[in-house]
Amino acid sequence: MDTSADTPGASQPRLFQPLQLRGLTLANRVVISPMCQHAARDGQAGPWHLVHLGKFALGGAGLILTESTAVDPRGRIGTADLGLWSDSQVAPLQAVVDFVHDNGAAIGVQLAHAGRKAGSQPLWEGGAALSDAQMQADSLPWARLGASPLAAGPGWSAPAAMDAAQIEAAIDAFVQAAVRADRAGFDVAELHFGHGYLVASFLSPHANQRQDAWGGSLQGRMKLALDIAGRVRAVWPAAKPLFCRLSAVDGSVGGWGLEDSVVLARALAERGVDVIDCSSGGLTEETKALPVPRGLGFQVPFAARIREAAGVKTQAVGMIVDAHQAESVLREGQADLIALGREALWDPYWAHHAAQALGADPQFRHWPVRHGVWLAKRAPSLARARDEAGRTGTPLPAG
Repeated sequence: MDTSADTPGASQPRLFQPLQLRGLTLANRVVISPMCQHAARDGQAGPWHLVHLGKFALGGAGLILTESTAVDPRGRIGTADLGLWSDSQVAPLQAVVDFVHDNGAAIGVQLAHAGRKAGSQPLWEGGAALSDAQMQADSLPWARLGASPLAAGPGWSAPAAMDAAQIEAAIDAFVQAAVRADRAGFDVAELHFGHGYLVASFLSPHANQRQDAWGGSLQGRMKLALDIAGRVRAVWPAAKPLFCRLSAVDGSVGGWGLEDSVVLARALAERGVDVIDCSSGGLTEETKALPVPRGLGFQVPFAARIREAAGVKTQAVGMIVDAHQAESVLREGQADLIALGREALWDPYWAHHAAQALGADPQFRHWPVRHGVWLAKRAPSLARARDEAGRTGTPLPAG
Protein backbone atom coordinates (compact mmCIF):
# COMPACT_ATOMS: atom_id res chain seq x y z
CA MET A 1 0.00 0.00 0.00
CA ASP A 2 2.68 2.51 1.04
CA THR A 3 5.48 2.57 -1.54
CA SER A 4 7.43 5.45 -0.03
CA ALA A 5 10.29 3.13 0.93
CA ASP A 6 10.93 2.64 -2.78
CA THR A 7 10.90 6.33 -3.67
CA PRO A 8 13.56 9.04 -3.54
CA GLY A 9 14.18 10.17 0.03
CA ALA A 10 13.49 6.69 1.43
CA SER A 11 16.69 6.91 3.46
CA GLN A 12 14.94 9.58 5.49
CA PRO A 13 13.07 8.48 8.62
CA ARG A 14 9.61 7.34 7.59
CA LEU A 15 8.10 10.15 9.67
CA PHE A 16 9.73 12.68 7.34
CA GLN A 17 9.10 11.01 4.03
CA PRO A 18 6.43 12.72 1.92
CA LEU A 19 3.06 11.07 1.44
CA GLN A 20 1.00 11.41 -1.74
CA LEU A 21 -2.76 11.51 -1.21
CA ARG A 22 -4.54 12.08 -4.51
CA GLY A 23 -3.21 15.44 -5.77
CA LEU A 24 -1.83 16.49 -2.39
CA THR A 25 1.73 15.75 -1.29
CA LEU A 26 2.28 16.06 2.44
CA ALA A 27 5.82 17.08 3.32
CA ASN A 28 5.86 14.64 6.25
CA ARG A 29 3.60 12.29 8.21
CA VAL A 30 3.00 14.56 11.22
CA VAL A 31 -0.63 15.67 11.58
CA ILE A 32 -2.12 18.04 14.14
CA SER A 33 -5.30 16.45 15.42
CA PRO A 34 -8.53 18.45 15.76
CA MET A 35 -8.80 20.12 19.18
CA CYS A 36 -11.88 22.07 20.23
CA GLN A 37 -10.97 25.64 21.17
CA HIS A 38 -14.41 27.17 21.79
CA ALA A 39 -13.08 30.53 20.65
CA ALA A 40 -15.27 31.45 17.67
CA ARG A 41 -17.95 34.11 17.53
CA ASP A 42 -21.02 33.13 15.48
CA GLY A 43 -18.94 30.28 14.12
CA GLN A 44 -16.31 32.58 12.62
CA ALA A 45 -12.57 32.10 12.97
CA GLY A 46 -10.63 34.93 14.59
CA PRO A 47 -7.13 35.84 15.76
CA TRP A 48 -7.07 32.92 18.21
CA HIS A 49 -7.51 30.41 15.39
CA LEU A 50 -4.86 32.09 13.25
CA VAL A 51 -2.31 31.84 16.05
CA HIS A 52 -3.46 28.45 17.36
CA LEU A 53 -3.35 26.73 13.95
CA GLY A 54 -0.63 28.91 12.44
CA LYS A 55 1.92 28.02 15.10
CA PHE A 56 1.74 24.38 14.08
CA ALA A 57 2.67 25.34 10.51
CA LEU A 58 5.71 27.17 11.91
CA GLY A 59 6.32 24.06 14.01
CA GLY A 60 6.78 21.83 10.97
CA ALA A 61 3.66 19.65 10.86
CA GLY A 62 2.79 18.31 7.42
CA LEU A 63 -0.99 18.59 7.89
CA ILE A 64 -3.02 20.63 10.36
CA LEU A 65 -6.68 19.81 11.04
CA THR A 66 -9.09 22.37 12.43
CA GLU A 67 -11.22 21.67 15.42
CA SER A 68 -14.67 20.15 14.97
CA THR A 69 -16.38 22.62 12.60
CA ALA A 70 -20.16 22.58 12.74
CA VAL A 71 -22.17 22.06 9.58
CA ASP A 72 -25.33 23.27 11.36
CA PRO A 73 -25.57 25.76 14.25
CA ARG A 74 -28.05 23.43 15.98
CA GLY A 75 -25.38 20.71 15.93
CA ARG A 76 -22.54 22.61 17.60
CA ILE A 77 -20.70 20.96 20.46
CA GLY A 78 -20.44 24.23 22.39
CA THR A 79 -21.29 27.92 22.26
CA ALA A 80 -18.15 29.03 20.45
CA ASP A 81 -17.45 26.29 17.92
CA LEU A 82 -16.15 27.05 14.47
CA GLY A 83 -18.74 26.66 11.75
CA LEU A 84 -19.19 26.36 8.01
CA TRP A 85 -22.98 26.57 7.90
CA SER A 86 -22.84 30.08 6.41
CA ASP A 87 -21.03 31.78 3.54
CA SER A 88 -19.94 34.48 6.00
CA GLN A 89 -17.67 31.94 7.70
CA VAL A 90 -15.58 31.24 4.59
CA ALA A 91 -13.36 34.35 4.44
CA PRO A 92 -12.18 34.24 8.10
CA LEU A 93 -11.13 30.61 7.64
CA GLN A 94 -9.48 31.41 4.32
CA ALA A 95 -7.16 33.82 6.15
CA VAL A 96 -6.01 30.94 8.38
CA VAL A 97 -5.64 28.63 5.37
CA ASP A 98 -3.53 31.20 3.53
CA PHE A 99 -1.16 31.63 6.49
CA VAL A 100 -0.68 27.88 6.85
CA HIS A 101 -0.02 27.51 3.12
CA ASP A 102 2.42 30.42 3.14
CA ASN A 103 4.39 28.59 5.81
CA GLY A 104 4.67 25.27 4.04
CA ALA A 105 1.95 23.09 5.55
CA ALA A 106 -1.33 21.63 4.34
CA ILE A 107 -4.55 22.24 6.24
CA GLY A 108 -7.79 20.32 6.58
CA VAL A 109 -11.18 21.00 8.11
CA GLN A 110 -13.05 18.54 10.31
CA LEU A 111 -16.76 18.74 9.49
CA ALA A 112 -19.11 17.66 12.25
CA HIS A 113 -22.64 17.55 13.62
CA ALA A 114 -22.82 16.86 17.35
CA GLY A 115 -26.25 15.19 17.18
CA ARG A 116 -27.51 14.13 20.58
CA LYS A 117 -24.34 15.56 22.20
CA ALA A 118 -24.98 19.09 20.97
CA GLY A 119 -24.81 21.82 23.58
CA SER A 120 -22.16 21.52 26.28
CA GLN A 121 -19.87 23.69 28.33
CA PRO A 122 -16.21 24.18 27.42
CA LEU A 123 -13.96 21.76 29.26
CA TRP A 124 -12.55 24.51 31.47
CA GLU A 125 -16.09 25.26 32.69
CA GLY A 126 -16.76 21.60 33.49
CA GLY A 127 -17.84 20.21 30.11
CA ALA A 128 -21.36 19.40 31.32
CA ALA A 129 -24.40 19.21 29.07
CA LEU A 130 -26.39 22.42 28.79
CA SER A 131 -29.99 22.31 29.94
CA ASP A 132 -32.78 22.63 27.39
CA ALA A 133 -33.48 26.12 28.74
CA GLN A 134 -29.84 27.15 28.32
CA MET A 135 -29.78 25.81 24.76
CA GLN A 136 -32.90 27.72 23.77
CA ALA A 137 -31.64 30.93 25.41
CA ASP A 138 -28.54 31.03 23.21
CA SER A 139 -28.52 33.35 20.21
CA LEU A 140 -28.19 30.26 18.00
CA PRO A 141 -30.46 27.68 19.67
CA TRP A 142 -29.40 24.03 19.59
CA ALA A 143 -31.50 20.99 18.74
CA ARG A 144 -30.40 17.59 20.03
CA LEU A 145 -31.04 15.05 17.28
CA GLY A 146 -30.25 11.38 17.05
CA ALA A 147 -31.12 8.01 15.62
CA SER A 148 -33.43 7.21 18.55
CA PRO A 149 -34.75 9.17 21.56
CA LEU A 150 -32.00 7.89 23.85
CA ALA A 151 -29.97 10.35 25.92
CA ALA A 152 -26.18 10.39 25.73
CA GLY A 153 -25.94 9.80 29.47
CA PRO A 154 -26.79 11.38 32.81
CA GLY A 155 -27.42 15.11 32.49
CA TRP A 156 -28.30 14.94 28.81
CA SER A 157 -31.82 15.35 27.50
CA ALA A 158 -33.12 12.76 25.06
CA PRO A 159 -32.69 13.77 21.42
CA ALA A 160 -35.48 13.91 18.90
CA ALA A 161 -35.47 10.81 16.71
CA MET A 162 -34.76 12.13 13.24
CA ASP A 163 -37.29 11.67 10.49
CA ALA A 164 -36.40 11.27 6.81
CA ALA A 165 -36.54 15.02 6.13
CA GLN A 166 -34.21 15.80 9.05
CA ILE A 167 -31.77 13.11 7.94
CA GLU A 168 -31.72 14.52 4.42
CA ALA A 169 -31.18 18.04 5.80
CA ALA A 170 -28.21 16.82 7.87
CA ILE A 171 -26.64 15.12 4.85
CA ASP A 172 -27.11 18.28 2.81
CA ALA A 173 -25.55 20.36 5.59
CA PHE A 174 -22.36 18.27 5.33
CA VAL A 175 -22.38 18.67 1.56
CA GLN A 176 -22.82 22.45 1.65
CA ALA A 177 -20.14 22.81 4.33
CA ALA A 178 -17.74 20.82 2.14
CA VAL A 179 -18.43 23.18 -0.76
CA ARG A 180 -17.62 26.14 1.50
CA ALA A 181 -14.48 24.38 2.76
CA ASP A 182 -13.25 24.07 -0.80
CA ARG A 183 -13.91 27.76 -1.40
CA ALA A 184 -11.87 28.55 1.72
CA GLY A 185 -8.95 26.65 0.18
CA PHE A 186 -8.72 23.67 2.52
CA ASP A 187 -6.60 20.79 1.21
CA VAL A 188 -8.38 18.04 3.15
CA ALA A 189 -11.88 17.49 4.49
CA GLU A 190 -12.37 15.14 7.44
CA LEU A 191 -15.82 13.80 8.29
CA HIS A 192 -16.29 13.37 12.05
CA PHE A 193 -18.11 10.07 12.51
CA GLY A 194 -16.81 9.33 16.03
CA HIS A 195 -17.04 10.30 19.69
CA GLY A 196 -20.78 9.77 20.03
CA TYR A 197 -21.79 12.61 17.73
CA LEU A 198 -24.55 12.40 15.14
CA VAL A 199 -23.20 9.73 12.81
CA ALA A 200 -21.75 7.66 15.67
CA SER A 201 -25.20 7.58 17.27
CA PHE A 202 -26.52 5.93 14.11
CA LEU A 203 -23.66 3.41 13.99
CA SER A 204 -23.99 2.02 17.51
CA PRO A 205 -26.78 -0.47 18.32
CA HIS A 206 -26.91 1.07 21.79
CA ALA A 207 -27.90 4.47 20.38
CA ASN A 208 -29.79 3.35 17.27
CA GLN A 209 -32.88 1.24 17.85
CA ARG A 210 -34.57 2.09 14.57
CA GLN A 211 -36.08 -0.59 12.38
CA ASP A 212 -36.24 1.43 9.17
CA ALA A 213 -33.63 1.87 6.42
CA TRP A 214 -31.41 3.81 8.86
CA GLY A 215 -31.23 1.17 11.58
CA GLY A 216 -31.50 -2.48 12.49
CA SER A 217 -28.72 -4.34 10.68
CA LEU A 218 -25.12 -3.20 10.41
CA GLN A 219 -25.80 -2.09 6.85
CA GLY A 220 -28.75 -0.01 7.98
CA ARG A 221 -26.82 1.60 10.82
CA MET A 222 -23.97 2.44 8.40
CA LYS A 223 -26.30 4.05 5.85
CA LEU A 224 -26.02 7.62 7.15
CA ALA A 225 -22.22 7.47 7.26
CA LEU A 226 -22.00 6.06 3.76
CA ASP A 227 -24.54 8.48 2.32
CA ILE A 228 -22.72 11.49 3.79
CA ALA A 229 -19.35 10.21 2.56
CA GLY A 230 -20.64 9.52 -0.93
CA ARG A 231 -22.43 12.84 -1.26
CA VAL A 232 -19.48 14.84 0.10
CA ARG A 233 -17.05 13.00 -2.17
CA ALA A 234 -19.22 13.99 -5.14
CA VAL A 235 -18.71 17.71 -4.42
CA TRP A 236 -15.23 17.57 -2.87
CA PRO A 237 -12.63 18.02 -5.64
CA ALA A 238 -11.25 14.75 -6.97
CA ALA A 239 -7.67 15.92 -6.38
CA LYS A 240 -8.30 16.58 -2.68
CA PRO A 241 -8.20 13.79 -0.06
CA LEU A 242 -11.16 12.93 2.13
CA PHE A 243 -10.53 11.67 5.67
CA CYS A 244 -12.98 10.13 8.12
CA ARG A 245 -12.60 9.98 11.90
CA LEU A 246 -14.10 6.90 13.51
CA SER A 247 -14.40 5.72 17.06
CA ALA A 248 -12.97 2.33 16.16
CA VAL A 249 -14.67 0.97 19.29
CA ASP A 250 -17.34 2.97 21.06
CA GLY A 251 -16.50 1.71 24.54
CA SER A 252 -19.85 0.10 25.30
CA VAL A 253 -20.25 -3.63 25.90
CA GLY A 254 -21.92 -5.18 22.87
CA GLY A 255 -21.80 -1.89 21.02
CA TRP A 256 -19.80 -0.78 18.00
CA GLY A 257 -16.64 -2.86 17.72
CA LEU A 258 -13.37 -2.96 15.84
CA GLU A 259 -14.55 -5.48 13.25
CA ASP A 260 -17.57 -3.25 12.57
CA SER A 261 -15.09 -0.44 11.91
CA VAL A 262 -13.22 -2.66 9.45
CA VAL A 263 -16.44 -3.26 7.50
CA LEU A 264 -17.30 0.46 7.56
CA ALA A 265 -13.77 1.53 6.61
CA ARG A 266 -13.84 -0.77 3.60
CA ALA A 267 -17.20 0.65 2.50
CA LEU A 268 -16.02 4.23 3.06
CA ALA A 269 -12.95 3.58 0.92
CA GLU A 270 -15.22 2.34 -1.86
CA ARG A 271 -16.98 5.71 -1.68
CA GLY A 272 -13.76 7.66 -2.00
CA VAL A 273 -12.51 8.11 1.57
CA ASP A 274 -8.71 8.09 1.53
CA VAL A 275 -7.71 7.95 5.21
CA ILE A 276 -9.40 6.58 8.34
CA ASP A 277 -8.51 8.60 11.44
CA CYS A 278 -8.66 6.00 14.22
CA SER A 279 -9.94 7.28 17.55
CA SER A 280 -12.23 5.57 20.07
CA GLY A 281 -14.93 5.96 22.70
CA GLY A 282 -17.28 8.81 23.48
CA LEU A 283 -20.67 7.25 22.72
CA THR A 284 -22.01 8.24 26.14
CA GLU A 285 -20.76 10.03 29.21
CA GLU A 286 -19.89 6.62 30.65
CA THR A 287 -17.69 5.75 27.66
CA LYS A 288 -15.56 8.90 27.63
CA ALA A 289 -12.98 6.79 29.47
CA LEU A 290 -12.58 3.60 27.46
CA PRO A 291 -11.96 0.23 29.10
CA VAL A 292 -8.62 0.35 27.27
CA PRO A 293 -5.55 1.38 29.28
CA ARG A 294 -4.65 4.88 28.13
CA GLY A 295 -0.96 4.08 27.86
CA LEU A 296 1.43 5.18 25.14
CA GLY A 297 -0.08 4.61 21.70
CA PHE A 298 -3.17 2.96 23.15
CA GLN A 299 -5.19 3.45 19.94
CA VAL A 300 -2.45 2.39 17.50
CA PRO A 301 -3.72 -1.22 17.35
CA PHE A 302 -7.02 0.09 15.96
CA ALA A 303 -5.21 1.88 13.14
CA ALA A 304 -3.11 -1.22 12.46
CA ARG A 305 -6.09 -3.56 12.26
CA ILE A 306 -8.15 -1.28 10.00
CA ARG A 307 -5.16 -0.60 7.74
CA GLU A 308 -4.46 -4.29 7.29
CA ALA A 309 -8.00 -5.64 7.06
CA ALA A 310 -9.73 -2.85 5.15
CA GLY A 311 -6.84 -1.99 2.82
CA VAL A 312 -7.09 1.74 3.52
CA LYS A 313 -4.57 4.25 4.83
CA THR A 314 -4.93 5.06 8.50
CA GLN A 315 -3.99 7.82 10.89
CA ALA A 316 -2.94 6.83 14.41
CA VAL A 317 -3.68 9.13 17.34
CA GLY A 318 -3.58 8.96 21.11
CA MET A 319 -0.61 9.21 23.50
CA ILE A 320 2.00 9.31 20.74
CA VAL A 321 4.58 11.56 22.35
CA ASP A 322 8.07 10.62 21.16
CA ALA A 323 9.79 10.76 17.77
CA HIS A 324 11.12 7.21 18.00
CA GLN A 325 7.71 5.91 19.08
CA ALA A 326 6.07 7.60 16.08
CA GLU A 327 8.75 6.32 13.71
CA SER A 328 8.25 2.80 14.99
CA VAL A 329 4.49 2.94 14.33
CA LEU A 330 5.16 3.88 10.71
CA ARG A 331 8.07 1.46 10.18
CA GLU A 332 6.02 -1.44 11.50
CA GLY A 333 3.21 -0.65 9.06
CA GLN A 334 0.67 0.14 11.77
CA ALA A 335 -0.40 3.47 10.27
CA ASP A 336 0.43 5.93 7.50
CA LEU A 337 0.09 9.16 9.46
CA ILE A 338 0.78 10.17 13.06
CA ALA A 339 -1.62 12.64 14.69
CA LEU A 340 -0.75 14.67 17.75
CA GLY A 341 -3.17 16.60 19.94
CA ARG A 342 -2.21 17.50 23.48
CA GLU A 343 1.44 16.70 22.80
CA ALA A 344 1.40 19.43 20.15
CA LEU A 345 -0.05 21.87 22.68
CA TRP A 346 2.84 20.98 24.98
CA ASP A 347 5.34 21.41 22.13
CA PRO A 348 4.05 23.18 18.99
CA TYR A 349 7.49 22.58 17.42
CA TRP A 350 7.23 18.81 17.97
CA ALA A 351 7.79 18.01 14.29
CA HIS A 352 11.01 20.03 14.11
CA HIS A 353 12.25 18.54 17.37
CA ALA A 354 11.39 15.05 16.10
CA ALA A 355 13.40 15.72 12.94
CA GLN A 356 16.37 16.65 15.10
CA ALA A 357 15.95 13.53 17.25
CA LEU A 358 15.80 11.29 14.17
CA GLY A 359 18.67 13.02 12.36
CA ALA A 360 16.42 14.25 9.54
CA ASP A 361 17.29 17.96 9.75
CA PRO A 362 20.61 18.54 11.51
CA GLN A 363 21.12 21.92 9.81
CA PHE A 364 17.68 23.37 10.74
CA ARG A 365 16.82 23.76 7.05
CA HIS A 366 13.19 22.75 7.50
CA TRP A 367 12.53 25.36 10.17
CA PRO A 368 11.05 28.72 9.16
CA VAL A 369 14.04 30.54 7.74
CA ARG A 370 13.64 33.37 10.24
CA HIS A 371 14.10 30.82 13.03
CA GLY A 372 16.37 28.20 11.53
CA VAL A 373 19.19 30.57 10.60
CA TRP A 374 19.58 31.61 14.24
CA LEU A 375 19.40 28.07 15.56
CA ALA A 376 21.98 26.86 13.04
CA LYS A 377 24.27 29.72 14.03
CA ARG A 378 23.97 28.78 17.69
CA ALA A 379 24.39 25.03 17.19
CA PRO A 380 28.24 24.80 17.17
CA SER A 381 28.58 26.91 20.31
CA LEU A 382 25.83 24.96 22.06
CA ALA A 383 27.49 21.66 21.15
CA ARG A 384 30.81 22.87 22.57
CA ALA A 385 29.09 24.08 25.74
CA ARG A 386 27.43 20.72 26.20
CA ASP A 387 30.69 18.88 25.69
CA GLU A 388 32.36 21.08 28.29
CA ALA A 389 29.46 20.62 30.70
CA GLY A 390 29.72 16.87 30.24
CA ARG A 391 33.44 16.92 31.10
CA THR A 392 33.00 19.10 34.16
CA GLY A 393 29.67 17.81 35.37
CA THR A 394 28.09 21.26 35.09
CA PRO A 395 24.30 21.14 34.71
CA LEU A 396 23.12 22.57 31.37
CA PRO A 397 19.48 23.28 30.53
CA ALA A 398 17.98 21.26 27.70
CA GLY A 399 17.23 23.01 24.42
